[in-house]
Amino acid sequence: MADRVHPRDSPPESPLPSSHNSGEVGIPTKPPQPASPKPLPPPGTYVVQVPKDQIYRYPPPENSRRYESLTKRKPRRSCCCRCLCYTFSLLLILIIALGITAGVLYLVFRPEAPKYTISDVAIKNFNLTSSSSVSPAFDVTVRAENPNNKIGIYYRKGSSVTVLFSDVNLSNGEFPAFYQPTNNVTVFKTPLKGSNVLLGSAVRTALRNEQKQGKVPFRVDIKAPVKIKVGAVKTWEITVKVKCDITVDTLTEKSKIVSKHCKYSVRLW
Repeated sequence: MADRVHPRDSPPESPLPSSHNSGEVGIPTKPPQPASPKPLPPPGTYVVQVPKDQIYRYPPPENSRRYESLTKRKPRRSCCCRCLCYTFSLLLILIIALGITAGVLYLVFRPEAPKYTISDVAIKNFNLTSSSSVSPAFDVTVRAENPNNKIGIYYRKGSSVTVLFSDVNLSNGEFPAFYQPTNNVTVFKTPLKGSNVLLGSAVRTALRNEQKQGKVPFRVDIKAPVKIKVGAVKTWEITVKVKCDITVDTLTEKSKIVSKHCKYSVRLW
């Protein structure tokens, strides 16, 4: 008689693998692979992680104030730079215009320098025998030539003429005020009065020796304020300075000029 197996004693049936489609044999799925670890930063490097909600799209208040102050300065600098550029440009244009004007005036008027010389000298009251002060008087004849065709010269008041010997002032006077037209030569005599100077023994001895040799050197300094007339326009006042080195043969009224050399300069301001 066969033994009967009780259902409880039979081994349990293994469940069939599930499949997506009925009637197909199920294929077991692979377990998920663990994520590969992130590479570690090199030693000495720090990685700071900031939460996304703490990343600012706008600068903090203290940085925004600084940014506003810096942006406000830029227009001032640019404005100053523009002003400087405009100023330098205007000055450059003005200099160029003045240069062109001066060139045109020179080509039109062809200015020439006036010429000055001393044609005669008469000496009075020059006593070298007395040890007291002397006041020699000089009559100096000056020849002024204006060679310009379109330029006149106004000689104004306030001029001075001085005669010196070894830098000792002997006599003083002044030019007459007059107008010298174009292409004109004017000769005038200027009386100079003695300065009542006390000559030292060395100066007296030098004058006696020079007079014995017939060559007494003097220097005549002339300073004259003038105005230049160009057409109908007068310039500002210009100072003309003339220095003449002359040598006479004697200290009398009949003295004659042995040699002379004159040079002049102009002070525009």
